[in-house]
Amino acid sequence: MTTVTNNTATSSTSSTSSSTTSTTGANSMTEASDRFLKLLVTQMQNQDPLNPADNSQITSQMAQINTVTGIDKLNTTMTSFSTNMTQMQMLQGASLVGHQVVMNGNQLFVGSDGKTSAGYNLAGAATTVQIDILDAAGNKLDTISQSGVAAGDQGFQWTPPSGTSTNGLTFKVTATGGNGKAITATPLMSDLVDAVSASNGTLNLELRNAGTTAYSKIKSVS
Repeated sequence: MTTVTNNTATSSTSSTSSSTTSTTGANSMTEASDRFLKLLVTQMQNQDPLNPADNSQITSQMAQINTVTGIDKLNTTMTSFSTNMTQMQMLQGASLVGHQVVMNGNQLFVGSDGKTSAGYNLAGAATTVQIDILDAAGNKLDTISQSGVAAGDQGFQWTPPSGTSTNGLTFKVTATGGNGKAITATPLMSDLVDAVSASNGTLNLELRNAGTTAYSKIKSVS
């Protein structure tokens, strides 16, 4: 795994590894081409004058070796491109450190201000929304009620009472429309980015509470 805090050393190591792999691959293909040409020349020198080699077969063999060489060069180019893309992602991801992000989830984390911040997404407008705050065992600690809530992303805050354990807090959202029909509500949790990392070409965020999370799971950044 590559981390942003060791970007210089990682870039150097990646470049050296990529260069070594590229050189090894190029040498291998060059040797294969040389062997093919030597065998072809030997075959031409020792062929039966009354039964010469078929030109179409020789052309086909040469086309095959050129195709393999071309594929190898393409693979080398794509490997280099992938490495550069990862490095660019790391540089761009570094700007996210210290920012708040939002993603799907129902976990609650207490911030430095002693409050929890989270949200939800409504599939449609709701006349009433009930947000149940639950402890680690699933017991209800509190309920937040909202009314006349529009469709889309919405947020809320909750301050744990003094003496309340804040480990394993979660929440559940229940929304109801004007006709009493349930409205789909997707919980959204927030977290803080402490660092970024890359693994197998994938950019990950090191979140303070949720840990390593793929950047693709992030819905918004503030």
